[in-house]
Amino acid sequence: QVQLVESGGGLVQAGGSLRLSCGASGRSIGSYVMGWFRRAPEKERTFVAAISGTGDTYAAESVKGRFTISRDNAKNTVYLQMNSLRPEDTADYFCAATARPKVTALSSWYEYWGQGTQVTVSS
Repeated sequence: QVQLVESGGGLVQAGGSLRLSCGASGRSIGSYVMGWFRRAPEKERTFVAAISGTGDTYAAESVKGRFTISRDNAKNTVYLQMNSLRPEDTADYFCAATARPKVTALSSWYEYWGQGTQVTVSS
């Protein structure tokens, strides 16, 4: 089992930055694909970005050039650096993990999920 805990959310003005962290426990996530998803108010959960154990990344078009996913396997932690934030980035952000070997945007492929951290971007 893998337990995931997100942190780093908060309130920020448009154009600002935040860095989300996802700490894992229970086992090493070094070989896991890690993903970030978000769910805006009254909307469905959507894919944000993912990173493989070897560092391959994949991001949604809406965040490319603004958000960067990274990982520190020694710390069993994954990060999401969010720059140039927009009001439409307001959402609950969730970290997820899968033992499948390839990065994927499919939420159904992820076996483990955190509880989420809230990000609010004011205009």
